[in-house]
Amino acid sequence: MGSPSQDRMNSKPDILCIGSVLWDVIGRSASAMRQGSDVPGRITRLPGGVAMNIAMTLARFGLTPALLTAVGHDPEGDELLAACAARGMVTGLVYRSDDLPTDRYMAVEGANGLIAAIADAHSLEAAGAKILAPLSDGRLASEHAPYQGRVALDGNLTLALLSDIAQSPLFASADLRVAPASPGKAERLFPFVKQGRGTLYVNLEEAGLLCNQSFKTSRAAAETLLNRGAARVLVTDGGADATEGRPDGLLTQTPPQVLVARVTGAGDTFMAAHIASEAQGLAPAAALDRALKAAATYVSGETPS
Repeated sequence: MGSPSQDRMNSKPDILCIGSVLWDVIGRSASAMRQGSDVPGRITRLPGGVAMNIAMTLARFGLTPALLTAVGHDPEGDELLAACAARGMVTGLVYRSDDLPTDRYMAVEGANGLIAAIADAHSLEAAGAKILAPLSDGRLASEHAPYQGRVALDGNLTLALLSDIAQSPLFASADLRVAPASPGKAERLFPFVKQGRGTLYVNLEEAGLLCNQSFKTSRAAAETLLNRGAARVLVTDGGADATEGRPDGLLTQTPPQVLVARVTGAGDTFMAAHIASEAQGLAPAAALDRALKAAATYVSGETPS
């Protein structure tokens, strides 16, 4: 009988989370900072990355997510995968590279917000399509029997690989959910709009970048994305209305109003909560409501469940 972490490495997943999984190294100080500041504070190291953040929230909502990503064959990689397994994720399908180091993200935050950040995430991009091998070599699926489950995909992959995924028969039968990772990478989702594949989770700014125009409401953004060819979209706008757009119509709801304690990660929480709600059989209105409440809880500083 294996250990709990070994069991988790090899158990059957409910959903695949494809994208960035890395170490977040964050230095925080209660002091306001400027260039050249040298102040006391705390430095933490936690598992991070968009795919990991989505997977962690999915696990809290009762799903078993499997990670498809690149992690180095180094002590940092061993620690990272052990930490992911302890948080309820299947790690046995992760691509381990002898040549590429485990990715890292480093940020410095002061009382006046984010001072600076560096993302050292070259290994995921360098690994490329190798992280998708379980979808074609029989471990999860094959070219003759495509994967038919849920997939959460983040935009930290290269545009070339995302374009391939948008057209690939390996994903033709999957319930594909896609997030851009950040506004700067929003345009990487354009292949999914063009191909009419997947469900896109974007905020108002990201929707504007995809459509090359600005929007005042999530409803207008969702309608335009559908008209551009998107199969299904969920557009959020911070504390303002959010809209789900699908071929049979638009659904708009207002999130609960809360005091904002944090913002980064709210979109990942919304996406994961929405996926989990639909996986558990909730109707569209109930699923959107639950996802908006989960994101509001997260923004307020609490842990959604």
